[in-house]
Amino acid sequence: MNTDRDCGCKSFRTCILCEAEFGLKPREDWGKQLKAENREFFEYSIDNDNCFKVENPKKTIDFPGITIICDFVSPEEESALIAGLDDLPWDSSQSGRRKQNFGPRANFKKRKAKCGPFNGFPACTKFIQDRFTTVPLLESYRTVEQCSIEYRPETGAAIEPHIDDCWIWGERIVQLNLLTDTFLTCTPFTGDKGKYNLADVENYPKVVNGQKVVFNPFLKKFSSEAFEFPGIDVDDNSAVKIPLPPRSLLIMYGSARYQWEHSVLREDIAGRRVVIAYRELTPTYLPGGKDEGVGGDILEKAEIFW
Repeated sequence: MNTDRDCGCKSFRTCILCEAEFGLKPREDWGKQLKAENREFFEYSIDNDNCFKVENPKKTIDFPGITIICDFVSPEEESALIAGLDDLPWDSSQSGRRKQNFGPRANFKKRKAKCGPFNGFPACTKFIQDRFTTVPLLESYRTVEQCSIEYRPETGAAIEPHIDDCWIWGERIVQLNLLTDTFLTCTPFTGDKGKYNLADVENYPKVVNGQKVVFNPFLKKFSSEAFEFPGIDVDDNSAVKIPLPPRSLLIMYGSARYQWEHSVLREDIAGRRVVIAYRELTPTYLPGGKDEGVGGDILEKAEIFW
């Protein structure tokens, strides 16, 4: 489907708006497909840091690499933050979403990065990055990309299963969930490590070990332990639903970051949801890395709030 669409969808991706306008059918409804595959569904427990089977809560599995901090911002801060973001332009995106993207220019095919027009982040979001310093797991976390993403049920907003690219975006992926509850749906990735540049990860030092940051070049903390892909002690036909309450902060690292694809299903968007996603650089672009010059330029721009 190559028709120009005002909604922002391209190629096989669709939303409710273009489905109605052009008589399109979604290439796949990922939520329905998971059920049709008879997946074994688990739900992550924020209180217990493990997952229980939805149909049999006594059956549990470990799910390392997830930390959720509830009420990371207050309701008053949330309201002010949304008002500040809504004062800025929103761009149409794929699959019913809208976005505001602030970060360097990255060519994922050529694996080249540069600052481009990147000149920092909106001032209304500064307090969030400042508050990261209170979280031990985010020790010296240097945000270089910040993306606001809006999901609305009236557009059928969703995002397909994926792993954030591993060539430039580092181990810790952070999300601030705002306005409404939703779920992040995770499924084991069984594909080739060439996808998402996952093969690069084996050349990186492990950033987090357990709940402790062990690689931090900003504090001269260097780790010689490379990241290894541990075996996942669950069936490939499993799916894990991670609850994201309003105002909660999600930190994804390690196995959850690199060995599970994550998605947001259309059926899990009940009202307007805004998520602010944060990314750091891989060790290649940090002090001591072979591309630290490029990384230094990006990090300098990332200190700006306007």
